[in-house]
Amino acid sequence: MTLDTLLLFMIASVALAITPGPTMLLAMSNGIAGGMRAAVWGIAGASLGAAILIAVVALGLGSLLAASERLFNAIRVAGVAYLVWLGVKMWRSQPVDIHAALAASPADVRRVRTAFLRSLTVALSNPKTLLFFAAFLPQFVTTASPQIQQYVVLGTIFITIDTCVMLGYAAAGTQAVRWLSRRSLRIVNRGCAAGMWLLAATLAVWRRPGA
Repeated sequence: MTLDTLLLFMIASVALAITPGPTMLLAMSNGIAGGMRAAVWGIAGASLGAAILIAVVALGLGSLLAASERLFNAIRVAGVAYLVWLGVKMWRSQPVDIHAALAASPADVRRVRTAFLRSLTVALSNPKTLLFFAAFLPQFVTTASPQIQQYVVLGTIFITIDTCVMLGYAAAGTQAVRWLSRRSLRIVNRGCAAGMWLLAATLAVWRRPGA
């Protein structure tokens, strides 16, 4: 890969990362409901999910999902149901007490574990993401050179950029806890929940290109 190719990939990755998606909304919601500690663990889960999907594409398994209508629909239905359920949880969640968030506790441990697993599941249960990686990443891979190494480089760049953007969303959530009233924070959290439901509806009616 040339430097021009990598720069183009970085620009495209930034444009894609800043577009609000389920993992971004989760990062902000985790910042509001669990503080930065929970948000960081949620980001780690989302990043692990992205790494797994990129590895799947690098191994050529993304084409299996693209070819199997039944498998695609099964993952899509599961993804829709999970996003709807997450929206309900976010709608009902309460903003964190900023002073309590600074001290570790058994509840805090459960919170960060939940944030990690939720973000990982969201990342893995969206077939659009896998098909996107399958269509996006190969455009920057030189077929005449070893491809696995190139996928590692591209995946590292994308995940780094995506992680930085999610940290920005999470920081916005934690700062909102400091500056907004609890009523306003509930409105923000419920806005994130509505965003999840909108994404679930989009995924429910979305069809693969050519399907």
